[in-house]
Amino acid sequence: MNHRLAWVLVVSLSLAAVTHGQSASVAASAAARCSATSTPNPNQLALLRWFGANSAAIFSVGGNPNGMAFDGSSVWVVNQSANSVTKLRASDGANLGTFPVGTVAGYAAFDGANVWVTNLVDGTVSKLRASDGASLGTFFSGTFPWGITFDGTSIWVGNILDNTVTKLRPSDGATLGVFPAGANPISMAFDGSNIWISNQGGANTVTKLRASDGALLGTFPVGKDPIGVAFDGSSIWVVNYTSETVTRLRARDGHKIGTFPVGSKANFIAFDGANIWITNTGNNNVTELRACDGAFLGTFQTGQAPLGIAFDGANIWISNAGDGTVSKQ
Repeated sequence: MNHRLAWVLVVSLSLAAVTHGQSASVAASAAARCSATSTPNPNQLALLRWFGANSAAIFSVGGNPNGMAFDGSSVWVVNQSANSVTKLRASDGANLGTFPVGTVAGYAAFDGANVWVTNLVDGTVSKLRASDGASLGTFFSGTFPWGITFDGTSIWVGNILDNTVTKLRPSDGATLGVFPAGANPISMAFDGSNIWISNQGGANTVTKLRASDGALLGTFPVGKDPIGVAFDGSSIWVVNYTSETVTRLRARDGHKIGTFPVGSKANFIAFDGANIWITNTGNNNVTELRACDGAFLGTFQTGQAPLGIAFDGANIWISNAGDGTVSKQ
């Protein structure tokens, strides 16, 4: 078991607070050149957010926050050590409630009506009604569930110690299938047809499964200790924790398009419609890369030990596990 996974299991946060700007520039390959200017995001324009990222606000949640999910109006923050999830109003960060989930809560996904949260120690996922946080059930997934995503019809959960992913029916939590992934599947993303899973157990790969039936479509090499995964509409981006890079793969066939440097102890990733954002736990900042070619756009300070990250249509939200806060960029 590698050092990153061990850190997750014991829920320790002995992370160095190295704060420095990133200066590396990225040389994009010819295959990854920008072909067109991105369409402006109307939500960002409405908030006068055409300028570069800035640390707009920070909110206290407590409990070593990890995963995050956006439900269309609110951001849900999973509080790992508090075994709870906090609902923040996206417009102003107002706390709309904190709701109990299972033991060592991990990451979250929104299914259009409900929020699902993985409970590492319990081997379960919790289902909460997004409108009011009411508990709608707890469902078995596997041993040490952590990563989670929604594919439009089903919930997918990565079970770290089983080396599997579980597919659940959102209406009632029924298990629709359990499918093999690589060693220690820790995070995942949906590309419109397929589920991509990062395997952190030493193979340094991502697995591609067909969402309709869980069929294995391929396993592809990335960097060392892959964690976060995101889809940008055409490419899969994978954060490599130990390599301190992100790998960009062509979604249709897993072909590697490029590898780009990020920060220390890089963890999770989000796409904002034009750019890719990566949390750098060791630097207390996030890196912004242009999605069309991987060009470096800047690093921006967060709180202590940033982990989870989400986009709300206008702003980037980051959970800071080291100081119990959430940053809104």
